[in-house]
Amino acid sequence: MNFRVSDNPSEDPIIENVEPPEVKLTAHALSKTESTWLVVAKNHRVNQDWEALMQRHPENSRRCYDDLCTAPITRLPSCVFSLKGKLYKGAWEYEVTKGDRVFYVPHEEQLKVIVYYAGKHLKPAPTP
Repeated sequence: MNFRVSDNPSEDPIIENVEPPEVKLTAHALSKTESTWLVVAKNHRVNQDWEALMQRHPENSRRCYDDLCTAPITRLPSCVFSLKGKLYKGAWEYEVTKGDRVFYVPHEEQLKVIVYYAGKHLKPAPTP
């Protein structure tokens, strides 16, 4: 039995259902924080959305990045908090601006943060 992986991803239906691998979240140019946590984007699209957020709000996104690298599970009233409900188990929300949010899942045992959404505030919140 021969198995062949196509050079053209659009020809391989299995690959279409695979989530792209995590990518290290683009570091903010102004960030000089000593990182304790590894911060990654769920996929390339999330990293692109994060980069767009950095362009729109550089200071606020730098603060967000620094907080995710050092203390992602520290609650800040009305700014950083864990989400409630079965759909959001383990997920947190970071208010970058009144209209922009970063949603992420911290993994304490690995000291890793997976950002799964960065952009305009959505209601209801996106699920991990």
